[in-house]
Amino acid sequence: MHIHRLEKIWLIIGISMLVIFLAVLGVGTFAMGVAPPGGHHHSIDPETVTEKEPFNNPGLRQIGENEYEAVMLAFAFGYSPEQMEVPVGAKVHFVVTSTDVVHGFAIPGTNVNMMAVPGEVNTISHTFNEPGEYLILCNEYCGAAHEMMMTTIIVR
Repeated sequence: MHIHRLEKIWLIIGISMLVIFLAVLGVGTFAMGVAPPGGHHHSIDPETVTEKEPFNNPGLRQIGENEYEAVMLAFAFGYSPEQMEVPVGAKVHFVVTSTDVVHGFAIPGTNVNMMAVPGEVNTISHTFNEPGEYLILCNEYCGAAHEMMMTTIIVR
C-alpha cells in the first residue's frame, strides 16, 4: 500500500499532537496534583438521612449577617422545606441531599444547578440581589410526577 508524502506528514503531525496532549495531561495530573473538584467529599447513609444532623431538621438558618444556610432534602416529587423567605442581598448556602433517587436542584435565572444524589451531600451558594419569588425545580427526571417537584424562595 502506498501512502502519499503529504498524508504521511499529516499523520505524523496528528499523532505527534496526540502524544503531546497526553503528555501534558499526564504531567498535570500526576506531577502537579491536578484533580477534579470535590476535595470536600461528604457522604451520608440515604436510608438514615432524616435521622442525622442537619437533615433531621431541614430549613433555613441564619448563620451570619445577611447570610443563611438552607438545609434541604429532595425526595419523591418534593423538597423539604416547601418554602423559604430571605431578605434582598442575602447569601444562601444550600446543603442538599436526596433520600431516594437522583434529583435535580436548579433555580432558573441563577447559576444554581446541581444534582441531589442519594448518599451524597452537595453544597452551592447564591446571593439573591433581586426581590421576587424564585422557584427551585427538579431538572432530572425522577418519576411519574416529576413535573410537580418544586419549592420556592421568596426574596423581600
